[in-house]
Amino acid sequence: MSKEQKALFSYHVNQTELELIFQGRFVCFQDSSSLSRVIEIVQKGQIKRVVVQTKEVIGWDSSLAIILYRVKKETERAHIPIIWKERTNGLKRLVELAFSVDRKPPVLSKKTSSFLEKIGETGFLVYQSCCAGFSFLKKVMFSLGRLLSGRAVIRKVDFLFALEDAGYKAVPIVSLISFMVGLILAFVGAVQLKVFGAHIYVASLVTIGMTRIMGAIMIGVIMAGRTGASYAAAIGTMQVNEEIDALKTMGVSISDFLVLPRVLALTLTMPFLTVLADFMGMIGGGAVGVFMLGISPQEYWKLSIEALSLSHFLVGVFHGLVFGIVIALCGCYYGVHSGRDANSVGVSTTKAVVSAIVWMIVMTGLITFACEVIGV
Repeated sequence: MSKEQKALFSYHVNQTELELIFQGRFVCFQDSSSLSRVIEIVQKGQIKRVVVQTKEVIGWDSSLAIILYRVKKETERAHIPIIWKERTNGLKRLVELAFSVDRKPPVLSKKTSSFLEKIGETGFLVYQSCCAGFSFLKKVMFSLGRLLSGRAVIRKVDFLFALEDAGYKAVPIVSLISFMVGLILAFVGAVQLKVFGAHIYVASLVTIGMTRIMGAIMIGVIMAGRTGASYAAAIGTMQVNEEIDALKTMGVSISDFLVLPRVLALTLTMPFLTVLADFMGMIGGGAVGVFMLGISPQEYWKLSIEALSLSHFLVGVFHGLVFGIVIALCGCYYGVHSGRDANSVGVSTTKAVVSAIVWMIVMTGLITFACEVIGV
C-alpha cells in the first residue's frame, strides 16, 4: 500500500478548537489509542468546537463511520458543535442518520379511567360483540335461504370435504372417549351402589346418563377442540393470506362459500356421532358391570334396554344437533373475524373453542329447562 493510501488519523488542539484530520484509505482501520485521547480531550470540557477534516480521505468503510459516531456521541454529551469539512456530505449524513433515530421505545402514558368509565367501556364492547354476532348469524341465515332457493354460491366438493372431516374421521376419537366416559361413569356409580347392594342399577345409570346428556356433551367438547378449532384456523389462515379479500373482490359471498358448507356438515354429523357416543358409553359401562361387578352380559344388556327410553334418546340427539350448530358457528365466526398475523390465528382458534364450550353449556341449561317445563 502506498504512502498516499495509508490511513492516517491525527488531531491538533488550538486553544479552544479541536481539529481531527483523516487522510488516506480507511478500510478496516483500527487505532483505539488516538480515539481514546480525542475522547479524553472532549470530556475535559476545555474546547468549544470540533472540526472534522475528511477532504483527503480517498476511501472508507464502517470503521471510519464508527470513529466519527463515537466522536459525535461525546460532543453531543458535552454540547460541543462539530464543523464538517469534506468533499461530499456522505459521512456527515451517515453519522447524523445514526442519531436521528430514537432507540428508546416511547413510554406510553397509562390512561386511568374511573369505575363508571370502565363499566361503560365494557358495556360498549359487549354491545359491539353482540351486534357482530347477530350480524354474522343473520348472514348465515340468508345464505341458508339462498341455498334452499338454489341461489347460494356453494360447491359440492367443499361440503363433502367438510362432511368427511367431521364425519367418519372423527369416529376413532369419539369412540375411544365415549367408551372411557361410560366406563368411568359406571365405575363411579358402582362405588356407591355397591354399598346398598344395588350394583345392578349401574346399567340404568350409564344408559340414562349417556343417552340423555353425557354422550352429547362429551361429543360437543371433542368436536369443539377438533373441528371447531380447525374451522377457525383454516378460515383465519385464509384471512392472513388475503384469500378472503380476493373472494370479496370477486363478489363471492363468504357466508355462502366458506361458512355454510361447514355449518351444514357439522350439523348433519353431530346427531350420528351422538348416537355412536351413546352406544360406546353403554359398552364401556358394560365392561365395568361384567368384569368388576359380576353381572352377566345378557343381564346387563337387558337392564340397559329396559332403562333406555325414546324421550331420553331424542333429547340427547337434539342436544347433539344444537351443539353442532353452535360449534360450527363459533369456529367460522372467529375465523372470519381473525386478524392478519399468525398470533391472531392462534387467538381466534382459542376463542372459538372456549366460546363453543361456553355456549354449549348455556344451550344445555336452556334445553334442560325447556324439557322440565314440557315434562320430557
